[in-house]
Amino acid sequence: PGPINFHPTMATLIIEGEENFNHIIRVLNTNLNGKQKVMFALTAIKGVGRRISNLILKRANIDLNRRAGELTEEEMEKVVTIVQNPNKYDIPQWLLNRKWDPVDGESS
Repeated sequence: PGPINFHPTMATLIIEGEENFNHIIRVLNTNLNGKQKVMFALTAIKGVGRRISNLILKRANIDLNRRAGELTEEEMEKVVTIVQNPNKYDIPQWLLNRKWDPVDGESS
């Protein structure tokens, strides 16, 4: 077969500066799609929804309109620390998944 022709009205994602772009990011035992916006890419992590993802990015001072593949290693490390320790970053307890654990009585 010949070359693939794309329909002119189909939307494609053009990535500027692709040398610093990661298409797949491995975070907390989960693969994140680098082409998605950061807020929606974080929802692939078990227990992280859109609301808490939005709040995590605001606490980490990361623009919500950036793509996940554009984040630096330092920004991803900050996001991971906030996901792992939400109480240290003033995330409300009512927003957490496991409120008042029956074994130790703490929220996580």
